[in-house]
Amino acid sequence: MSGAAHETAIVEPGATVGDGTRIWHHSHVRAGASIGADSSLGKNVYVDSDVTIGSRVKIQNNVSVYHGVTVGDDVFLGPSCVFTNDRYPRAAGADWQVVPTQVAQGASVGANATVVCGVTLGEWCVVGAGAVVTRDVLSHQLVLGNPARPAGWVCRCGRVVSRDPQQPPPSLQCPECAGGEG
Repeated sequence: MSGAAHETAIVEPGATVGDGTRIWHHSHVRAGASIGADSSLGKNVYVDSDVTIGSRVKIQNNVSVYHGVTVGDDVFLGPSCVFTNDRYPRAAGADWQVVPTQVAQGASVGANATVVCGVTLGEWCVVGAGAVVTRDVLSHQLVLGNPARPAGWVCRCGRVVSRDPQQPPPSLQCPECAGGEG
């Protein structure tokens, strides 16, 4: 491991952790997991085996990233957001199947949101706090609610550039970023 882990964190042999990555209290990174450079895993984060997490990712407290989830670079995962990996979960039975979930570069997932397996969160999208994502989210799209529904479009910086739930605006850049201030 080339990053820094708190003494209470568990980073299993066979896990790969990039330079500059910080792993905080009571987190657990399983063997076969790969985490890129300059990322931060908050308190009580669980990263399952064979999960790939990109560089410059910020994972807040109490997030579990289960087998089948792939997280791109520059992603923000808010406190206690949840990923699932099985469409038909049962306590007994060996025939369960992992359903992959993709989180593209720059996506942000709000606190306590639930992302149901099998979806793709597009680049620079925003999933609002408490949302339940059951369908793909487009790049730069803002989704809110349960189930999550389109609610607008966001700039790479996260500012809302349109509240039209269906049609993206001609430019997905906010005035602050367009003027060089954001």
